[in-house]
Amino acid sequence: MLKQDILITVVDGQGGGIGRQYIESLRKHLPKDLPVIVRALGTNSAATANMMRAGATDGATGENAIIKNAKKADIIVGVVAIVVPDSILGELSPNMANAIGQSDALRILIPFDSCNTRIAMLSSGPLQQFIDRAVEMTIQRLIELR
Repeated sequence: MLKQDILITVVDGQGGGIGRQYIESLRKHLPKDLPVIVRALGTNSAATANMMRAGATDGATGENAIIKNAKKADIIVGVVAIVVPDSILGELSPNMANAIGQSDALRILIPFDSCNTRIAMLSSGPLQQFIDRAVEMTIQRLIELR
């Protein structure tokens, strides 16, 4: 058993739709015996609220919340834009991207064409396919940390 809860932070902006999809999918597949906290971190209150409705344990909003919680996280999940300064239509500040990039957490980044940054991948597919893979990677990491 784990000594303490594992903190998964999900970072999203705008309407929080991708974060919501990820949290819903994670909750469906997450083994019940794993003590985890799923923390919704939105760049705005709409994103945080949408992720909370999807089943996040708790949530916080804004630059300071993202910077502070990136340091505490065991796993950080979001679209690739969360590590790109001034992305998500300017909602993700350079300080946020820096904090996420400097975190010791495992970063699981979902490919999404929202910040004029492309990932050279062997295949392309629908967004849900990438979210499903992010959930698999998260659960694999949780099991490793057991």
